[in-house]
Amino acid sequence: MAQIEGLAAHAAGAELLPLRYDPGKLGAHEVEIAITHCGVCYSDIHLISNDWGISQYPFIPGHEIIGTIAALGSEVRSLELGLRVGLGWQSNSCGQCEWCMRGQENLCASAEGTCVHRHGGYADRVRANARFVVPIPEALPSEQTAPLLGGGITVYNPLRIAGVNPSSRVGVVGVGGLGHLAIQFARVFGAHVTAFSTTLAKEDDARSLGADQFVNSRESKAMKEVAGSLDFILTTLNADQDWSSYLQALRPNGTLWFVGVPPSPVSVHAFPLVSGMRTVGGSPVGSPFRLREMLDVAARHGVKAITERFPIERANEAVEKVKKGKVRFRAVLAN
Repeated sequence: MAQIEGLAAHAAGAELLPLRYDPGKLGAHEVEIAITHCGVCYSDIHLISNDWGISQYPFIPGHEIIGTIAALGSEVRSLELGLRVGLGWQSNSCGQCEWCMRGQENLCASAEGTCVHRHGGYADRVRANARFVVPIPEALPSEQTAPLLGGGITVYNPLRIAGVNPSSRVGVVGVGGLGHLAIQFARVFGAHVTAFSTTLAKEDDARSLGADQFVNSRESKAMKEVAGSLDFILTTLNADQDWSSYLQALRPNGTLWFVGVPPSPVSVHAFPLVSGMRTVGGSPVGSPFRLREMLDVAARHGVKAITERFPIERANEAVEKVKKGKVRFRAVLAN
């Protein structure tokens, strides 16, 4: 089997440099994907810098992968050679625990990250367990779909968990890589969507994506005006905020849900939780079933990421732009 070539981080925060590795024999339940596109997610930045303390070097980042099946393991029946497929954050799970048996493989304690302790998608090929490789609907363009496999499922899954529907009033905090996808999916579900941002210039983007209302979260008056008006608030930010003001924006039985991870502990008063039966929660990505469902919804309703394309040779440039928040809204590497 030929070696796989990619761009790897060799130390915390270091520039990505070429790496070749021998993937070994293809497992019976694995597939090998010839990569055409790979999104640059902020999770990749965290892994490159070892912000979470879990990175092992050298490793090739990348987990928003689209390509075609180049090789099939002997036991794979669900996919075929040449099929256009996607691979997201997760590349395997135990398949036997309570959570896997429930179809919640994203909660498996033995879950394998596509680029955690293994090599990911800033490369010409990648391998994964076939259960986590999903066909891409024909209607979806590869470049604008790659970010759905990481960022898209991250925001889609909680909207489904919350049962968002045409009667729902949904808030999306942050109009960026995750937020611009969350607004689109909430609109598809028929919800009334309120976008929150500290950047006034994001209002036009938010409304063009489907937001009915825009709130400058720096303005206390604007925040007070939406008090008690929302059923579900999805926060996509990796920054600290006045979380109590978002809690106050919820109606009774409302939920404040985290998919972004702020640097400081989240602190809220218990009284609004108790008095209005409000809740605070969070979630990681989604199961392979939910990924397939999301892609079908995106194909039928025209949900696409707004992307900037970089040839894979310029991966370091893409990583720097994402790190500095200079990309509108997702960077995608193309082979």
